[in-house]
Amino acid sequence: MEYFAALAQMLHFGRAAEFAGVSQPALSAQIAEMEERLGCTLFERGGKAVRMTEDALELQPRIEKILAEIRDVETMARRGRPPMEGRLRLGVIPTVAPYLLPHILPAMKREYPKLRLELREAITGSLVEEALNGRIDAFVAALPLDHSGLTTEALFADRFYLAVPADDPDFVSPPVPPESPALERLMLLEEGHCLREQALAVCGSVKPVAMANYGATSLTTLLQMVAHGLGVTLIPAMAAGPAHDQRDLKIVPFAEPVPERRICLAWRRNSPRHNECLELARIIRGLQPLLQH
Repeated sequence: MEYFAALAQMLHFGRAAEFAGVSQPALSAQIAEMEERLGCTLFERGGKAVRMTEDALELQPRIEKILAEIRDVETMARRGRPPMEGRLRLGVIPTVAPYLLPHILPAMKREYPKLRLELREAITGSLVEEALNGRIDAFVAALPLDHSGLTTEALFADRFYLAVPADDPDFVSPPVPPESPALERLMLLEEGHCLREQALAVCGSVKPVAMANYGATSLTTLLQMVAHGLGVTLIPAMAAGPAHDQRDLKIVPFAEPVPERRICLAWRRNSPRHNECLELARIIRGLQPLLQH
């Protein structure tokens, strides 16, 4: 069932095997055995493409519920053991992961050497679903997270800056007011990324037009596009420090009040790992000075 859930999520045997931590032949063999036992085809294979059958779609929510209950049993069995040991599955949104993980991984290893962090990078919507289904224990994202099934713990505020081409004449006199016409050249991440919605909220009185011809799935790609003069983009403070090292970029501040996003740690309400999540939040809060230099 673990392999079924991985393949249903990835729809690619190689990526599903990597996600499940097994070889591709092993995952394929287990899926084939599951289909034989159930007497039905669960996945249609066509070259590199994988498609779920109607039987698989009908089974998927029940299998996810069973797996979530099993994980709860495993977690409850740990209650008599010392906290912060074993594995803890942590999700992180893509606009936080590259800047937080280099700091949190050594910090957790130093304070809790018996804890094994398993990491998952995905957009907020996917992380919410995976937390509610028990596939991850907690995740780092931006507020608001309006879901009654989640508990959130505030971590820190992350100010926004604007990344512009180094020689751009429209930004010679910062700070930049949010209503600046130059923000019509604002480039956004693809649908589903919370940073896209935050950028639109910050520049609500300006209609960005630059993304009509471009699409980007990562902040790194957006910064490369900015460096080549294709537009400007919003950048959080935790990413602004590394971006200063790019010669073709200039990081300029917004006028007061400076827009910001609020980063939080979230986990499933009534999770047996509630106290461990609070401890993880404490450690991440202590990393803020390293993230926003």
